[in-house]
Amino acid sequence: MKRIEGVIFDFGGVFTTSPVANFAKFERENALPEKFIGGIIKKNHHSNAWAQYERSEIDLDDFDHLFAEESRKAGFEISGRTLVGLLSLTFHPKMIEALIRIKTAGFKTGCITNNLPEFDSKSMLAASVQKSEVERIFAHFDHVIESSKAGIRKPEPRIYELMCTALALPPEKCIFVDDLGINLKPAKQMGMLTIKAPIGDVTPAIHDLAAATHLNLLD
Repeated sequence: MKRIEGVIFDFGGVFTTSPVANFAKFERENALPEKFIGGIIKKNHHSNAWAQYERSEIDLDDFDHLFAEESRKAGFEISGRTLVGLLSLTFHPKMIEALIRIKTAGFKTGCITNNLPEFDSKSMLAASVQKSEVERIFAHFDHVIESSKAGIRKPEPRIYELMCTALALPPEKCIFVDDLGINLKPAKQMGMLTIKAPIGDVTPAIHDLAAATHLNLLD
């Protein structure tokens, strides 16, 4: 394998807690099957309401109705606005520190994030969280691609290709970190080294990053 020169990160679920944990809590509170919400989001994942919203092809009103229709067909109606309300996240400080050390060591850094057009990374944070921290994190990326602005989203291969072009690196010299296996698969097929950030505790992913970059990322 060629020497790693760049590290590309997802944002939500890597630098923050995962919305999947919030979905699970909602499912328990409403006596829904485990991974009910995730199943709706993954079904027809290139063309469903969630995918369209992340690419800015529809607005919040459209998403509100379309997701309600999709979830109703699955057995329990959840409005799009209710789903957006579950995107209240907090930070993983250890991963933020790892990013800073990686950038300081001279690696190129990027962020590919699937996000929503009317809800940027700051507005998805819990009320108790300092939103200025998002700006501090993003300042350590050489390039950021947001699905709602680019009109494409993970796991569409083109979004990874655009990042490699922006960083002027071939995929073989890049690491990609994400909390969802479906998003890691295209990056791996392109030749990137992929690392999955476990939901709840990203420490194992930081250990993998440390091994791949030969850096001390955890004191």
